[in-house]
Amino acid sequence: MAQEQTEVLLQVTRALDQLGIPYFICGSIASSAHGFYRATADADLVADVQPHHATLLAAMLQPAFYADEQMIRQAARTRGSFNLIHNESLLKVDVFTLKPTQFGRSEMSRRQLSGFDPTSTLTAYLASPEDTVLAKLDWYRQGGGVSDRQWSDVLGVLKVQGDLLDTAYLREWAAELGLSDLLERALEHAGLRASSGGS
Repeated sequence: MAQEQTEVLLQVTRALDQLGIPYFICGSIASSAHGFYRATADADLVADVQPHHATLLAAMLQPAFYADEQMIRQAARTRGSFNLIHNESLLKVDVFTLKPTQFGRSEMSRRQLSGFDPTSTLTAYLASPEDTVLAKLDWYRQGGGVSDRQWSDVLGVLKVQGDLLDTAYLREWAAELGLSDLLERALEHAGLRASSGGS
């Protein structure tokens, strides 16, 4: 990522860490980390924000960010999303509250502490490669199966991670999420169709 974007995102993750709020970075930043780099203007993360966090989280991020306490509280109550806008750079961080589902809990349990680049000592939690693929496939399906960016992100992660992927996990959750057809097509396009396992 660009240094400015990294610094903005780290300000948010540090606040979440200080409040003891579990999170993981997802979306195109995660797929770039696990696959092929793609520039993106926004950052996405999932966080287990609860209504009682709203006041402190907003206060910790202000005045560097536009952070609306009521918006944060409402998103936490409805398990929706809210955004944070860095006032100087205008970079946006979209925060999706953790869904109370089995898959949501699985994503959080499998998050990985990672550097932002091979030489960086700055770390944050990223969605696992497998969960990044599944989430991207779900967004691709929700968008009508026409987003070349989402599909390219999926293929990038599959090609770079290759045999390191837990394909059994991928197939298990793809079946649960109704993504099996898309996953098999992606695996075939990435040259992994015959893979059967993973750790």
